[in-house]
Amino acid sequence: MIGGWTTNPTNYIGFVCKLRAFFVFSTRTIAPWLIVLATIDRWLLSSVEAHRRQRSTLKNAQRWTMIIVIFSILLYAQQLYCYEANLMDTPLQCYGKTVACRYITDLSFASMTIILPLVLMILFGILTISNVRQSQRRIQGLKLHNMQPTRHKPTGSNNGSPGTKSKRRTNHSLLRMLLVQVVLLAIFTAPLSLDKFFSTFSGDNGSPTEKAINNFVYDLAILSYFISNGIPFYIYTLCGGTVFRKALYDFFTLMKRKMMYR
Repeated sequence: MIGGWTTNPTNYIGFVCKLRAFFVFSTRTIAPWLIVLATIDRWLLSSVEAHRRQRSTLKNAQRWTMIIVIFSILLYAQQLYCYEANLMDTPLQCYGKTVACRYITDLSFASMTIILPLVLMILFGILTISNVRQSQRRIQGLKLHNMQPTRHKPTGSNNGSPGTKSKRRTNHSLLRMLLVQVVLLAIFTAPLSLDKFFSTFSGDNGSPTEKAINNFVYDLAILSYFISNGIPFYIYTLCGGTVFRKALYDFFTLMKRKMMYR
């Protein structure tokens, strides 16, 4: 938000510039890696092998969340040294002060914050879909195998309990929601990744017109990246089925009761 102010403290106060760069880059890295963690968790839960499903536990999720946070902090700790305020001829006044710093920042952001998480999301998303199809084939095979002995049983005996159906619908809603989020993240974050690679290897040479065009493209890529940060809520609401909408409705109902009976 402060980037749109007429007077931006990060542009001329070095300490604030360093802190902003550190927190912005580290938190931007934490978010996609947590989605990777969620994608891997969906893959484990959808596996037909019991030992993989048993690895999907709250304890493992908490452990890997801490690892992701520590990794992101260490990855961008160099921002406390590299970033400086009051710079000229750079996309932002608060920017990397040396060419080496800009190379490290651009390459680490493009590879570790955007490209690698997206590759892992797509990979485990495909593996999850494969697991779901494999499970469906096994279920169909079991139904065909049991069709003859259960021909004379009452109708609906093979459809499973209501609890099983509800759990299956919930898992499918979460999977659909996750896959839509991965696709949209790939679309909206790819421009910034490409721009980072281009700015890293093209250098600062060029006419004033070329620099102005590069800055404009950079601003568009940043805007696209910010859009990717704002779409999860709408993905959960529109693509999450009744799971997220019911949770959201229950939350607002609870808050309303607390406000009324305070």
